[in-house]
Amino acid sequence: MNQNKLHTMTYTLNSGIKGTVNLSSKQIQDWIESYRVGSKYVTTVGKEHFGLNPELVADFKVHNEFSEQREHVAAIQPTAASKATEQLASAYSQHKVLIQVECKCGASYIEGSAYKRNKWGCKKCGDIVFLDGKKDMVDTVKSKAWYMTNRYFVER
Repeated sequence: MNQNKLHTMTYTLNSGIKGTVNLSSKQIQDWIESYRVGSKYVTTVGKEHFGLNPELVADFKVHNEFSEQREHVAAIQPTAASKATEQLASAYSQHKVLIQVECKCGASYIEGSAYKRNKWGCKKCGDIVFLDGKKDMVDTVKSKAWYMTNRYFVER
């Protein structure tokens, strides 16, 4: 085997996201050993460092010059990155939480947040509203939301 020749390895993470990386024969041997013993794999690909945790990899395949998929993989590689980005954006948007804000200035609105928070700034007056941890999620026109207010004392 020529050590300088790169082979494309495709892998699928447990989350279903697929990836590809070009590795030398030695790097592939090292990856297979890491996969076999369950140790994290780190190497240099070109000028970039590449790491892969075998515990998160569901399966992988190395394509060499005899593989039928090699041409197919090379053709779809640029779109694979954009597809993975779409999948991640979709996953994050699915986990966005809603917040029901009730401020002493009279503002009452629903706002989206990337994660659950303990405090928030009112978009009308700028005062801080706090998460009412004793109150369960409230029903809103959009969905269930965390309740945040400064109309009464909230234990922090």
